[in-house]
Amino acid sequence: MSLTWSKDWKNLNPKLETKKPETKIMTNNDILKKLRVALMLRDDQIVEILELVDFRITKSELGAFFRAEDHPNYMECGDQVLRNFLNGLVIHLRGTKENPKNPNDVLAKHKAEIPKKETSKERPEFKAAPKDSEKYRGDQSSSKSGSSVGKPKKKAFPKGNGKPVVVEKVVFKNGKNKK
Repeated sequence: MSLTWSKDWKNLNPKLETKKPETKIMTNNDILKKLRVALMLRDDQIVEILELVDFRITKSELGAFFRAEDHPNYMECGDQVLRNFLNGLVIHLRGTKENPKNPNDVLAKHKAEIPKKETSKERPEFKAAPKDSEKYRGDQSSSKSGSSVGKPKKKAFPKGNGKPVVVEKVVFKNGKNKK
């Protein structure tokens, strides 16, 4: 491509070829993953749903569907597996003609079965060590450790505008004078 000098400025800016963004087609594995997340299903629940339509699959086979595509144990989900899962899901949520169910009740039941995280009960609370234990620390000099009794306490932050000043304003000089 050569540019020529002319009075027409359009020739100076050649048109750049634009590529269309590639669209990724959803695979059966993607559909199965999205349904599992949306319905909050565990692997054992998916196995039970597949057993409703007499389709036997193990948890390890099911786990291979949810792996990353570049993983060595990744397995592509076939049409038959997805079809049986969807048919089983209809029976699981709606029930049969003889024994109908309300799908909202089934989903609420799934939500109630999810164990809640108990972070505050498992973790011990932090308790500050008493001041006496500071004299055994190795980073202090021996002359300062015994004189902690006569020291005045530090003052609290001033309550001028409600917020303490954390950092002073700093003026950076990058070598250029701005006027």
